[in-house]
Amino acid sequence: MSHVPDEHDLHAYIDGRLDPARRAEVEAWLARQPERLAELQAWQRDAQQLRAGLAGALPAPDPALDPGRLRAGLARRRRARYAVAASVLLSLGVGGIGGWQAREWSRAPAPMLAGVAPMADAIAAHRLFAARHDLRSDIPGGDVQPWLDANFSEPMRLPDLSAAGYRPVGARALATDQGAAALVVYQDAAGAAISFYIRPPGPRHHMLPRGDRRDGGLLAQYWSRGGYNYAMVSAGDDASAQVVRRALQAI
Repeated sequence: MSHVPDEHDLHAYIDGRLDPARRAEVEAWLARQPERLAELQAWQRDAQQLRAGLAGALPAPDPALDPGRLRAGLARRRRARYAVAASVLLSLGVGGIGGWQAREWSRAPAPMLAGVAPMADAIAAHRLFAARHDLRSDIPGGDVQPWLDANFSEPMRLPDLSAAGYRPVGARALATDQGAAALVVYQDAAGAAISFYIRPPGPRHHMLPRGDRRDGGLLAQYWSRGGYNYAMVSAGDDASAQVVRRALQAI
């Protein structure tokens, strides 16, 4: 291939924005790079989980990042070097990864929706933006509280994590079926991230009693107040969990 794909290429591949020739190069490279392929699959899963949590619907899995499918596509392209007539068969036929960022989610059946875990969208947003240090914030850390006050009806004050060395570094606006949501990211000097999430309730996102749940290596501590659902998401280790617990005891 002409050059190893960079982050821009990989994001464009996920979004279905590469031309056919470059897409074929990226697919060939991914077929030889199982670790990067796994990372791309994780990107897609996190984005799907976030959108499913925001909309309350779970999309069907997209098969285009299946390793076997990529390897099969690569094999077809190799055979095509010896048979021009076979070139029509070389495309995966799915337009990259299907442009999941541009499509509306299809609605899931009601039984599936009933199993949505509390604040699943908060955990997915943390994984997608905070854990990867890829917030691309809409507002800098020092202006987050006024921004929340302007965009939400009497939101609670941001928890103070400064005693543990964490400060807000920025916030990102998100959207749900019920209205605006927001993710605020705190970081310490080492770059460890804790996030604060606010969203309106809805048919599948009821007001919540105070609680917590683990998801992979993350811990979400959640509650409801003043017409909103809230969560703080951190690493699941005891030290990070205690930082959040102490802050929440003070509010």
